[in-house]
Amino acid sequence: MTDAPNDVTRAAQILKEHRESIDRLDAILVYTLGERFKHTQAVGALKAAHDLPPSDPAREETQIARLEDLAKRADLDPAFAKKFLNFIIQEVIRHHKEHQA
Repeated sequence: MTDAPNDVTRAAQILKEHRESIDRLDAILVYTLGERFKHTQAVGALKAAHDLPPSDPAREETQIARLEDLAKRADLDPAFAKKFLNFIIQEVIRHHKEHQA
């Protein structure tokens, strides 16, 4: 006879531990994005002050390739990483355009 209640209890504990790790990682992601956007806001202000274009397609292309490589090494779907970075880049460009308005 199996010890089903203990299996369920153990599964619940493992699930709780995974969720706690996910919550910590979510916090790290949010704080990391906040720090990243502080720097990109400063870049946007600098670009606006010197009448530089809000986007830099060559840098964006390099960054996407770099992130795809990092994603592969981190065992993360490179297509997802590319979509994520493209989203961030679009937000950064939007912020840079706001500085120039």
